Amino acid sequence: MEESVLAQILTDTRLNAIIAWFLVGLVALLAAGSALEGELLSAGFAVAIVALALVPPVGLRTVRAMLPWEVLAVASLPVLSRAFVVLAGLGTGRIANYVAVAAIALIVAVELHVFTPVRMDHRFAVVFVVLTTMAAAGVWAVARWIPDVLLGTTLLLKPGVEESVIEHNLMLDFVASTVAGVGAGIVFQFYFRRHAPLDDRITDDVELEEFP
Repeated sequence: MEESVLAQILTDTRLNAIIAWFLVGLVALLAAGSALEGELLSAGFAVAIVALALVPPVGLRTVRAMLPWEVLAVASLPVLSRAFVVLAGLGTGRIANYVAVAAIALIVAVELHVFTPVRMDHRFAVVFVVLTTMAAAGVWAVARWIPDVLLGTTLLLKPGVEESVIEHNLMLDFVASTVAGVGAGIVFQFYFRRHAPLDDRITDDVELEEFP
C-alpha cells in the first residue's frame, strides 16, 4: 500500500490538469521574460520547474496526468513572485524560497518513485524532502563561492561587505532552509495521509478492537 500512497500524488482529474497546465504555461512565459532580461538564474530555475512538470504527461502519454497544482504553485513561488516584485515591490523571502525547494524535492521523489526502479514509501519521501531542503542552502553557498574565488564574481563575496555580515547572511540561509524543510515535511506528511487509501488511514490512525 505504501507504493500506492506515493504514486497517488499524481492525478488525472480535469480541473487539476487545467490549473496545472495554466501554471506551467505561466512559468514558461516568465522564464522567457527572465532570459530576455538577462536573469539567467531565474530563467534556469523556471525551466527546471517546467521540465519536471512535463515528466508525468510525457511519461504516461496523457495531458491529464499532472502533479497536483498546489505542489506546482509552491515550487513556482520564486518565479511567480517576480511578477509581484515589479507591481508591489514584494519578494518571497528566504523561507518561502526554501519551501519552493522542498516542493521541488517532493516532485523529484514522486517522479523517481513512479518512473524509475527507485522505490520509497511516503515516510522516506518526507525525510528526503527535509534533508534535500536543508542541503540546498549549503550547495547554494558553495555554488556562489566558487565563481567568486575563481572568476572574480560577487555572487557571495560582496565588495565592501564585512566577512561577519556575509557569514551572518549564510547562517540565516541555513536556518531558513531548516525551518522550511521541517515545516514542509510536516505539511507533506499530512498531505500524503490525505491521499492514502481508506484502509491505510484506518490501520494507521485507529487501534482496532477485537470484539468477543
